[in-house]
Amino acid sequence: MPTSGSYDSIDEETPLPAQAALELSHERIVPQPCLRLFTHRINTWFRGRPDRRPIGAARLSFDYAGHRHAPLPSRARRGAVLAEEPFRNGAAELDALERLAELHMTDAGEVEGVYFDRDPVLRSGDFVLERGRGVLATPDHWLHLLPRLSGSGFRLEFSPDFPVELLKGPDQWRVDVASRGHGKWFELGLSLDVDGHRIELLPILRRLFADKAFPRVPAPNEPPDAVWLAPLDERRHLPLRLDRLRSLMRVLESTIASQATGDHLRLKRSQADLLDEFETIPDLHWHGRERIAAERDRLQGIASRARSSREPAEGFQATLRGYQKEGLAWLGFLGEAGLGGVLADDMGLGKTVQVLAHIWTERVEGRLKRPVLIVAPTTLVANWRNETRRFAPELSVLVLHGPDRERRFEHIDSHHIVITTYPLLSRDRVALKKHRFDLLVLDESQFIKNTRTQAAKVVRELKADRRLAMTGTPLENHLGELWAQFDAVEPGLLGEERVFDRFWREPIEEEGSVEVLGKLNRRVAPLMLRRRKEDVLKDLPPKTEILRSVELESAQAQLYEVLRLAQHARVREAVAMQGAGQSGIVVLDALLRLRQVCCDPRLLKLEGLEKEIAAAHSAKLERLMEMLDGLVAAKRRVLVFSQFTSMLDLIQQALTERGIGHLLLTGQTRDRAEVVARFQEGDAPVFLISLKAGGVGLNLTAADTVIHYDPWWNPAAEDQATDRAYRIGQDKPVFVYKLICSGTVEERIRALQAHKSALADAVLEGGTTASLHFDEAEIDELFAPLSS
Repeated sequence: MPTSGSYDSIDEETPLPAQAALELSHERIVPQPCLRLFTHRINTWFRGRPDRRPIGAARLSFDYAGHRHAPLPSRARRGAVLAEEPFRNGAAELDALERLAELHMTDAGEVEGVYFDRDPVLRSGDFVLERGRGVLATPDHWLHLLPRLSGSGFRLEFSPDFPVELLKGPDQWRVDVASRGHGKWFELGLSLDVDGHRIELLPILRRLFADKAFPRVPAPNEPPDAVWLAPLDERRHLPLRLDRLRSLMRVLESTIASQATGDHLRLKRSQADLLDEFETIPDLHWHGRERIAAERDRLQGIASRARSSREPAEGFQATLRGYQKEGLAWLGFLGEAGLGGVLADDMGLGKTVQVLAHIWTERVEGRLKRPVLIVAPTTLVANWRNETRRFAPELSVLVLHGPDRERRFEHIDSHHIVITTYPLLSRDRVALKKHRFDLLVLDESQFIKNTRTQAAKVVRELKADRRLAMTGTPLENHLGELWAQFDAVEPGLLGEERVFDRFWREPIEEEGSVEVLGKLNRRVAPLMLRRRKEDVLKDLPPKTEILRSVELESAQAQLYEVLRLAQHARVREAVAMQGAGQSGIVVLDALLRLRQVCCDPRLLKLEGLEKEIAAAHSAKLERLMEMLDGLVAAKRRVLVFSQFTSMLDLIQQALTERGIGHLLLTGQTRDRAEVVARFQEGDAPVFLISLKAGGVGLNLTAADTVIHYDPWWNPAAEDQATDRAYRIGQDKPVFVYKLICSGTVEERIRALQAHKSALADAVLEGGTTASLHFDEAEIDELFAPLSS
């Protein structure tokens, strides 16, 4: 005996009373077609074998003003209306039957190749879904048919035994906003109103992000009203508009990825651009938006005032330039709004004086009551102390540096400004964490671009109401550096690092996504101020960059080729064993040796090549000496930069032999200020400087010529070095020479520099960017033969 599901619950026909039938006309009423879905287990024979699988079935009925009728018999389906039932709308019922046929649903009594046993449940008007000739669909296979049935005008009803249920689409997509923490952050909730019930949307969105089957982009033939069946539990599914889901996911994907649990998203005021993006999504119903909108409008009002300029409070001992007054207004906006930010002006535009003017003004106007902690490179401690004494002598300064600094910890709270260094942060971590600062200033904040260093970790542990980063190079090599600095001053703005890499860095750097780049620009723009020197210093003298090509002499060229072949083979072996991505150390070491050959073969310390090294002279060193002879004779003042301190030693030796006066600054120099003062005062015409030691914190406006002896991967490092001379106070035209050995790895480094500049321009100045990762083809290009 065949069995079935709980078919007793299936509605039977409820015919109209005679009087009601007489009052209705088929011309005046259109019935509502209804499908009651149920599970049915039947005994069938398919191709000579018994089949006892459960199948899905749907009982069709027509609702006439609350009264149900089974479909008309086959004669009526051809268009005739039964005389005994004049109220029936045969045309409407026939249309519904045709729509079922278009969806491949078949009357159970007409399935070819399947023979049903006697069964009182299945009857004419019960429909099944054929997956193939004679193969009937189980209930689970009906799931993706249900939205099409609903969209075709059928009212769907579900028996309790049917394993899937399609709920009615949401009546309302709801956004709830609540201000928290005195307006410093807010909670964002998303929900759906379905038949008077609230369903939280965030858990659904989180599941969709993890569902690889979810179509992130529309299919070519996707209808505008396409829906996605979002599972609420094992049985219930909710049809949601795909276009709206995609819009929400596009706006929220990085934020949701950072907050893996909870029915609300916690957002900072600095993420208010998300609200602007939400408002582009139609038909969202807002609740509680007024308070956050008022807070956003307040911030925008403050920001609009920041676009003007302001004078520092009375008593500040410096006259600010116009763009510096604008910078002071922007810093005031951050202070009034309680936000962190990045002051990213070009080197030489006076970031220090702008920040000191801000500290002085905030102190005078009563908004700074506790100390300001300034963290700087060791080489800039004296500069901060001296500049504070010069411009704001009434501010008390405590320097935490030197072996006796522990004695000064107890005096931190009694000073206006406390200065420490990045190397000392980890050593003084416990003492510094005992105090709370009104403002934390991170000078040369690129020092914390590696978040895994101890200094970067301690910076995030310090207790400060507000944070400010200062850097002329917020982005040198990749977007991760920008994230690290913003994470230190305004945590949460760009999400967690892994989330930032997935949703921002990879699409921009690897895929060249202009859309994601635009979103990143909009997110960071209010909290980063960057002015270029050529845009604001109209009175700065011209700067001329000159590329000087150097041809290697025969012995040096032969040495380069011998070494290139050996190192390229070494690199290829490393790439074959561990891949290009894991061979970086080997690649950089090999390239270092080729760069040393270009600078001076004597830099190489390789066994087996002693004779070749001794025989090869440096064409570049000879060219440099020729240039310096002429420049010194013309009374020019010259800065010479190199990454190799050992190369500076060789240049110093050559200058001594020629009798040319010079000074030297490296990481080993003890009294930097004294050496800088001597050059500024004219003690020597040539100043040899290592790129690492002299790239920041020096004012060398006495120089009018800069020579970069060897190129570095990062063009920003070269620009910083150039800015030692090309800055405020320079009144002479500046000439910048770059010495490049033709056909060598140095030329290929120049090409790589262009990529890095493109990335920085894209984020900081709104341009576009391309891929920056090494692959095997790029490695082969770096190790190309000298002749090419």
